[in-house]
Amino acid sequence: MKLPLSMAAVFLTAISMGIALAPAEVRADGESPLVVAHKMVNAWNARDVDAIADLFAEDGRFLSMTAPPAVKEGREVIRKEWGALLAGVSEIELQLRNITVSGNSVLIERLDVFTYNGKLGRVPVACVLDIENGKVQEWREYYDRASLLSEMGVEQIGE
Repeated sequence: MKLPLSMAAVFLTAISMGIALAPAEVRADGESPLVVAHKMVNAWNARDVDAIADLFAEDGRFLSMTAPPAVKEGREVIRKEWGALLAGVSEIELQLRNITVSGNSVLIERLDVFTYNGKLGRVPVACVLDIENGKVQEWREYYDRASLLSEMGVEQIGE
């Protein structure tokens, strides 16, 4: 599957702006934004919804930048909704392609490979995690919604 042009543009813009060269901030607790991002990837790969939710700030937000956009606000809402989603996932691997840090933001390009309700799926994804005090304050995710639903074997409503 080809990387959508919009995702490629995000990364080309970031590279042209020198974002890949910006140093990561190291916190007093030793947890840089990059370390927190890797913990999040590992929590997803382990399908550990509690670890995923606990990496968010109490008032953290997840924004799926698709049409229509989806917003999950608050650690406990994220825990509940992603717990329900992961109940249908028997395997998942977030395969990192590129990762870079600019200040408190981590930009990730990845391929999500998963089995959802017995169906194998693969979806290219780009995301930005804004991390403050060792917690994800905001996660913005970019992917093609129709491709995701197709790969999950989920029928699109209204189409």
